[in-house]
Amino acid sequence: MDELTIALHDLVENPSPRVPVCLVLDTSGSMNGAPINELNQGIRMFFESILEDEVARYSVEVAIVTFGERVEQLTDFGDIEKQTPPTLRAGGDTPMGAAVTTALELLENRKRMYQSAGVDYHQPWLVLMTDGEPTDDISYAAEQCSKMINNRKLTIFPIGIGSHANLNTMAAFSPKRPPVRLQGLKFKEFFEWLSKSTSTASSSTPGETIIAPDA
Repeated sequence: MDELTIALHDLVENPSPRVPVCLVLDTSGSMNGAPINELNQGIRMFFESILEDEVARYSVEVAIVTFGERVEQLTDFGDIEKQTPPTLRAGGDTPMGAAVTTALELLENRKRMYQSAGVDYHQPWLVLMTDGEPTDDISYAAEQCSKMINNRKLTIFPIGIGSHANLNTMAAFSPKRPPVRLQGLKFKEFFEWLSKSTSTASSSTPGETIIAPDA
């Protein structure tokens, strides 16, 4: 069977409503050292927390897109029990616009697959984390994000890492949810909050408003 057939088979085998989450993560050179190490630990904890939740493990699907030397898709949506959290490495520039565009395309493709398989899904989530400024043009990606958010087709969580993250720039992607700055390198705490939020979403009815737990 080809990859598309396998993916559709997995969706039919598990008809639980899905919560697609795309992590768009800065792996530019400025993330080298403690930041990238802490981010890796946070991602591993996020995957472990989802697997430990009896509802979320069958509903939450995670794709990871990184932007540094290039834009890379490291994991695809699917059965999280079959995935291994990737180990990120830092280097290169900050092609944020291209990374967000890639993430939006992945989320749209996954929604079409849910529809083909007759599987319900919640509003897709995009988590954008960066410690600096984009080195490419973000105007198209920001416009697409804003359009989807205003049409209630996307939820975005823009997170600034460290004092050099430009929250004003990140706000262009998020017309309704102000960007927030991570306290220190508390990636574990953030991903713990994110896992609780996805658990809340996966226990809800598709289409209803999700109120994330307190940060």
